[in-house]
Amino acid sequence: MTEPTRPMRRQDIRRENEKAILLAAEKVFAEAGFGGATMQLIADLAGLPKANLHYYFATKEELYRSVVQNIFEIWLQAANCFDAARGPVDGISAYIDAKMEISRRHPDGSKVWASEVMHGAPVLQDYMESTLREWTDGRVEIIRRWIEEGKMDRVDPRHLLYMLWATTQHYADFGHQIETLNGGKSLSDRQWREAKENIKRVILTGIGAQPA
Repeated sequence: MTEPTRPMRRQDIRRENEKAILLAAEKVFAEAGFGGATMQLIADLAGLPKANLHYYFATKEELYRSVVQNIFEIWLQAANCFDAARGPVDGISAYIDAKMEISRRHPDGSKVWASEVMHGAPVLQDYMESTLREWTDGRVEIIRRWIEEGKMDRVDPRHLLYMLWATTQHYADFGHQIETLNGGKSLSDRQWREAKENIKRVILTGIGAQPA
């Protein structure tokens, strides 16, 4: 006998609504920017009354910060592979794989972050000066350790990180350009795999960290 479906608990409903709001907000902020986005547009796309939207996020700025922090938290999780890696081949390869998947699955969040930075981070400068700086300094120390252990060439760790960010996030921020040059089609699973392998080959070869 099939058990009856249990009604969603209040916390489950809240979680689902917040997820829908953040996804809708990502898209609206990515397309319209902070200035052009409205809470009504986001509510309509999320399929919720505007009053419900304000229940979860009191202001547009609060929602915007949540969107940007959400994509950054996803990026932070992708960087966990650095801490446990034996060296740059394992760590950087895993990081590229993870960042490319994020660009594939969260392109709008990446575009919102890019737009915020290009406009001088008017809303999130404090976040960049604290969380982002602390995270970057930690990864720089790991890369320096790999250099001292002779596992890669002596390159500037910060410029290496900037190169990794620019390369992987390009597939989200300039997705339309890539699709246009791909005959108007999204990259296939095979093409995503090829992109990852090419990026890893170029980066690892460039820093002298190719596996034997």
